[in-house]
This record gives sequence, C-alpha cells and structure tokens, in this order.
Amino acid sequence: MNRIFKILSIDGGGIKGLYSSKIIEHFEEEYNCRISDHFDMLCGTSTGGILALALSLRIPASEISKLYVEKGKKIFPNQNKVVALLKQVILNGKYSDVELRKALEETFGDAKIGESNNLLCIPSYSLTDARPFIFKYDHVEGGLTRDNKALYVDVALATSAAPTYFPLAEIKYYNNKQFVDGGIWGNNPSLVGFIEALTYFVGEDKKFDEVKMLSVSSLTSTSGRKTGLNRYRSFRHWHNDLFDSMMTGQAKFNEYFMSKIDEINSIPVKHIRVPSEVLSPEQQSIIHLDKATDESLDLLQGKGNDMGVVWRKKDEIKDFFNELKLYKTN
Repeated sequence: MNRIFKILSIDGGGIKGLYSSKIIEHFEEEYNCRISDHFDMLCGTSTGGILALALSLRIPASEISKLYVEKGKKIFPNQNKVVALLKQVILNGKYSDVELRKALEETFGDAKIGESNNLLCIPSYSLTDARPFIFKYDHVEGGLTRDNKALYVDVALATSAAPTYFPLAEIKYYNNKQFVDGGIWGNNPSLVGFIEALTYFVGEDKKFDEVKMLSVSSLTSTSGRKTGLNRYRSFRHWHNDLFDSMMTGQAKFNEYFMSKIDEINSIPVKHIRVPSEVLSPEQQSIIHLDKATDESLDLLQGKGNDMGVVWRKKDEIKDFFNELKLYKTN
C-alpha cells in the first residue's frame, strides 16, 4: 500500500487571509479535527504563513478567523488616502508593525519552530543575503539544525513584511538578518512544498510513495482591468495594484505548474486547488490586502463561507481527512 505525503499550501494576501481561514474552518468543522493531524507538511506565505504556523500548533482555524476580524482594523488602520500614499512612497512605509506584533505575540507567545506538530515551509526573502529564504522545521531527513530555535512571532513577521506596507523584519536569532514578505517570489507556496517533498520525503528510497496536495487560495482579483489605462504609470498610479498584481501572477503560474506536474513526473501527484471566489467589479473595489473595513471583512467572511460550504462535501477534500498524517515531528 502506497504511503501518501500530504501537504497543505496557503496563499498570501494580507487581510484576505480571512477568506482562506474561513474555508479551512469549514474543513475542521466538517471532519471534527485539527488540520495539523491530517497533513504532514504545512506551507504558507505571508498571511498564509501566519495561518500555517498557527495550524501547526493545533490552533483552531476559527480562532485565526477571529484574529483577522478582531485585530484587522488595528493592523491595517483606515488612513487618509493622500497621507497613506505619502507614507508609502517617501516616508517610512504605510503601516507600523506594532499592532501586528502584538497580535502575533498573543497568538504564539514564546513558541519556537521546534514545537511545530508539522513539517513547515514558510517563504520569506532575505535582503541581507539577497536570496529567497524558507523557514522550515529542522527535519532529520535534511540534516537541518537552523530554524527550530527561532520564534514563531519572528518567522511570522518575516514572511509577512510586505515592502512599503510594513517595516523590514529583523531577527536577532539570525544575527540580525533582515527579511521581507515571501510574496515577492512565492505567494502561492505549493511549488515550494512540492520541491521539499521530492527532495527529502517522496520517491525511490524515501519514506513516501506519492504526494497529495491541497492548495487554498486567498481572495484575489478574478476580472481584468479596463483597457485604456495610462501606459506611463508611477507608483502613484500603481499603488495597491503593484504588489497585488505581482502576487496574483505568481500564484496563478504556480497553480498552472502544479496542474501539469502529474503529466511530466514519474511520482504520483494529486493537486487540489480551492480557488478564489468570483468577485464582481464592485466587490473587487472593496477587497485589498490592507483594507479591513466592516464592509470588506463581511465580504471576505461571506465569500469564505460560501466556498467552504461548497468544498467541504467534495470527495477530493474528504480524501485528505480519511486518515491521519504519517510523519511525526515530535
């Protein structure tokens, strides 16, 4: 009987992570479980990284949804548009990370990566080293001894330090290396998890025979922009669309790659993607990675619940919860 390596991958997207957490909340409710008990590896970028980290400590998805709703307005306070743009373009960034750190400290306390109940892949980018940086649980298969003593709070800040939105994340444990949001290169971390799985866990002479991955999108733009935009666009014109377009494009490429991988790879791979709900043009104007108004929070929760209701009953989702995970970290 084949041994299946199961991966949960969660996209980035700021406050839009509420959409993802509501979907996962439905899965935990449907199968009366904790996500951590059914997936060998959890991958997440930016807000998806925060969600993956919380799930790896067996924190219920409902508690994470509550964090978005209760803390979102403090983390992303409403600002005058002109002031916000000036801060983002020429001053010290659009937001402080003080409220985000407070929320993370309330959630994670002084927990360290070595306490994770799952293998982890949490993408960030090290400005100090000028390279992608993936925070991992130090598994014996890779002979890793790097990340287990790092604080959950620091890793969460490093994966979600979106350029021009939040300050750089600086981690004393890594000799004060500075990090920015993993969304600049790996907003959909499914490919990151897949490569990690093939490198260390799945395949000939390894513990597992096949990969089964569940990838959860954040709520993203599902309709294009009108034609006739000014071709000469400064940051003032791009504003929120700059980072959002980059993350969405990367996520969709990874989705396409993973949809084709079973055709070109000798190892069996099953990739299930829970997509973004469709947004009308009016709804699209309400949803941004840093927009935490009552209207946007209600829409995010509503769309997440709608998608959760549809997907929780699907046979391909049930397959992930029929059996407990096989890999034990502790």
